Order: sequence, then structure tokens, then C-alpha cells
Amino acid sequence: MTDPADETPIPAAGSPAGLDLDRLTGYLAVHRPDLVTGGLRAQLIAGGRSNLTYRLWAGDQELVLRRPPLGHVLATAHDMAREFRVISALAPTDVPVPRAVLLCPDTDPIGAPFYLMEKVPGEVFRSRAQTDRLTVEQRRGLAMAMMDTLAALHAVEPAVVGLADFGRPEGYLARQVRRWSGQLDRSRSRPLPGIDELRDRLAATAPEGRYAGRVVHGDYRLDNLLATVDPVTVTAVLDWEMATLGDPLADLGLLLTYWTVLGDSDLNRDHESAGNPVVADALGPRAGFPDATELIDRYAAGSDVDVGPLHWHVALGCFKLAVICEGIHYRHTLGQTVGAGFDAIGAMVAPLVAHGLSTLGEA
Repeated sequence: MTDPADETPIPAAGSPAGLDLDRLTGYLAVHRPDLVTGGLRAQLIAGGRSNLTYRLWAGDQELVLRRPPLGHVLATAHDMAREFRVISALAPTDVPVPRAVLLCPDTDPIGAPFYLMEKVPGEVFRSRAQTDRLTVEQRRGLAMAMMDTLAALHAVEPAVVGLADFGRPEGYLARQVRRWSGQLDRSRSRPLPGIDELRDRLAATAPEGRYAGRVVHGDYRLDNLLATVDPVTVTAVLDWEMATLGDPLADLGLLLTYWTVLGDSDLNRDHESAGNPVVADALGPRAGFPDATELIDRYAAGSDVDVGPLHWHVALGCFKLAVICEGIHYRHTLGQTVGAGFDAIGAMVAPLVAHGLSTLGEA
């Protein structure tokens, strides 16, 4: 299967929303003149739910540009330099990442910091229209490759790749609860029943984090990967905006939240038809992929991390995703989002909170 985006015609001249090509051209003419010899064309890539991602045609090269969302940028949530640093550091490891090309930490050139990376071949699988074409073996292969790649990420030694100071591992899980509580307070614009109870119960029961200090992605899931299916290969892990040093079980818990809470529920039917940018109906058993138990077993087989009970980590995933959804809903109410599907995202918060509370009850 080929990446449908590879067949996208180069768009006509003109700047897409959030990216002034004239200003970008002026900046590159000074810092990377080789990229502007043939002029620039750009297209907003659909599917991004926070940072904006553009496909950029620069002369005879195809690149990808990432910049923060329009307005209401929460502190540390959209750090371009951080993303650029982590993909640069992981380049020599077994974790597939795009080649980092250029970082602009200043806001002057295009109105926000940005970075450029290579365009990697592959497809982002986020809809049933894509995965329904796959065989059972290909779906299983994708799921297993996803877990093998996560295990490879968590096996990276931060100091070896220059990331020893990339985060503060001590107290990571408790700090995650505090951090997302703060993000919630900055985006809260309506009553959210149960979310304060979920926050308080997570804070009161946060485990120590036996494996804190590993590189974690922060939003790891199938549709944050580029992959091919002939053969099945993960060609790149994308969207590193939440990466840090922390507990790998947080990555696993959030992945299971996407896989089981969203990927195997009626939320897909209710929201994906509207192009919801969080719920991808290609995720999970309902789309013909292996269940969560198989994912956990595969990860455990390739990792030295003891997966143990995951209830708390799944509940943290529910809280984190609920806060993210609320933040995007808030920006949508202010007219600060770009793309389709954001009008329905606020409806995701309540069921995520309910599942998080239920999961803590089971524990």
C-alpha cells in the first residue's frame, strides 16, 4: 500500500492557514537558501489535533513543517525545540524518526516557532476506510510493530543519546497529575462533572514509578505512526510534543486508553463520522486489530518493564486525554483551531472521565 499523500498534487501558490509562505521564504533565504531555489508550496495536513503540520514543497525536496496551534498556547505544551531535540537524538537508535532539518525557535519569521523535518514514506492509519483494506495478518502485524517500536523507545538509554537532562524523572507520575490539572484549569470554561474527583483520586494514589527515567513519547498510538504494510514496517514515530523522561507505563496506559476506551466503544460511531480528530476508528478490536491483552503481552516480551497492574495508568490516560479534549474544545470555542471535526470534541470529555473513575474503582 502506498501513502495516498504521495499522490497529492503540488498546490497552487498561496499561503495555507497559519503559515505565511512569503515570510517563511525570507527566513529560509538567509538560513537555508538551498530550500527556496524553486519557490515554496505548502498544504495543511489534515488530522493534526494540536500542533499544526504542513507538507512543504521546497524546490525539489518535500519536507514537513511543524508549528504550534493558533492562539491559547499552554506553557510547555507546544515546544518546537523540544520536539526537534528528541527526534535529533533518536536518529541513531532503533526508534524510527524523521530526519531533523532545521529549527527556528523565534516567533518573528512566521509568527510562531517552527521546525522542518524530512517527509517519510508511509501512511497514517486512522480510519476504517484505510484499515478495512488490510488483511487480518497485516492488522496484526501493524499492532505488533507498534508495540515493538514502543518497547524499542523505552529501551533507549537517555544519557547515551544526549537526553540525560530531558526531564525530571523523580515524582513523574504525581507531577503528571499536577501538570494536567494545571492545564485543565487554564482551559476550563464549563462545568465538567467528575473530573475533579478523578484528579483527586489519581493524586492520592499515584505510584512511585519504578521505571521513571526512560524516554516516553507522551501520546503514543497507532495514528501517531507512519507505517507501510507491504512489508509491515513502522517508518516513523510522529508528534513528539509531549516527550520527556518519565515512566514508560504512562505511555502504555495512554495507548490502552485509546485502544480500548475509544477504539472499542460507541464513541467511534458517534463522533468519527464528523471527522473527530481524537477518535480514530482504525484503532482497536472493533476495527479487527488484536485486543489489549495481546498488545500488553507483545510489549512485555520485548521489554524489561514489568507491566503489572495497569489500572492507575489507564485512569491517568483517561484524565490526560479528557484534559486535552477540553483544551481543544476551548480553543475551538474561541475560533483558534484549524481543520475539521473540532466541533464534536467536547463531547469526548464526559465518557473519558467516567471510564477513568470506573477503572480506579476496579483497581
